[in-house]
Amino acid sequence: MGHWIFTEEHEMLRKTVRKFVEKEITPYVEQWEREGRVPRSVFHRMGELGFLGMSVPEEYGGSGLDMISEAVLLEEIGRCGSGGTAASIGAHIGIALPPIYHFGNDDQKRKYVPVGLSGEKIFALAITEPDAGSDVSSIRTRAEKRDDHYLLHGSKMFITNGVQADYIVVAAKTAPEKGYRGISLFLVDAKTEGVRVGKKLDKLGWRASDTAEFIFDGVKVPSTNLIGQENEGFTYIMKNFQWERIVLGLLAIVTSELALQAAMEYSKKRKQFGGPIAHFQVLRHMMVDMAVDIEKAKAIAYHAIDLYRQGMDVTTEATMAKTFATEMAARVTDKAVQIHGGSGYMMEMPVQRYWRDARLLTIGGGTTQIMNEILVKRLGIL
Repeated sequence: MGHWIFTEEHEMLRKTVRKFVEKEITPYVEQWEREGRVPRSVFHRMGELGFLGMSVPEEYGGSGLDMISEAVLLEEIGRCGSGGTAASIGAHIGIALPPIYHFGNDDQKRKYVPVGLSGEKIFALAITEPDAGSDVSSIRTRAEKRDDHYLLHGSKMFITNGVQADYIVVAAKTAPEKGYRGISLFLVDAKTEGVRVGKKLDKLGWRASDTAEFIFDGVKVPSTNLIGQENEGFTYIMKNFQWERIVLGLLAIVTSELALQAAMEYSKKRKQFGGPIAHFQVLRHMMVDMAVDIEKAKAIAYHAIDLYRQGMDVTTEATMAKTFATEMAARVTDKAVQIHGGSGYMMEMPVQRYWRDARLLTIGGGTTQIMNEILVKRLGIL
């Protein structure tokens, strides 16, 4: 079903990206799932085609288009059928680079953003820690100010692109006594002495994305690599979360659409009791409910994108989009596996991957429970 938010130009872009995905990504996702990484050549190729900076101004190497164009790109990348592939690319352009071009100074933008948008360098965002997930204010990584640099100590966990990252945007406490008001963001070169990958993490889903633990042992970070103002990091993180949560909602929607399509096709082919199982009303109605849920999620997510592109605070709308879409994806993919029966439990069937990939969506970027607590406050319930 179409949607008013997309213009003819957006749909032309969609066709272009879809052809690229079908030719240069989808045929290789099984291999990348096994290898646990998206090759660097994919980032470079997307950079060549101008796909990595849809909404970034041309002066920093972007295409200067709107946020809806970026949403189109992310949706179509998600259609490759590998949540990990979409997550790796999405984390690079939609989560790690934005703090630099939204809050960094002009020198930082000109030095780092172009190499990210060209695919020459890969970026990661490091906020989550072993003992600090949704509660960002409780991070323990600290950055101690020296003359012309900071000394970074601590560790980060569950970092997408962590193994391959060339640069890491790191959240650290610069004034621990101030709590969340004492957090700052730093741009760290992954090759700096004292930076190391603790381990590559083995995950249930999103297997094509390399995910790692980082350890920072007295890492010397130049003061010029402070992003924005000192102790303003929490504000930057919260603003960055708005787009990240919309992105996760979009990935949930696309994953659900793939699962529904797989269920519909299988139900027409699978025969039981003398005919296709699609003839059973209970399954037909199940798939109708899945389709309606997907359209509800689209309406909420696209509304959030429309407000976001206007520069509005969409904390409430993005949180709703993330919460509804990801919980919906968990239901839809589970139903799709059920419709497949025993076949759905087999690893050779794509539907099992949709189910595994969808499971993370209610956790990453803030759990559903945290999202609901945010909405309680935003709606004035308490």
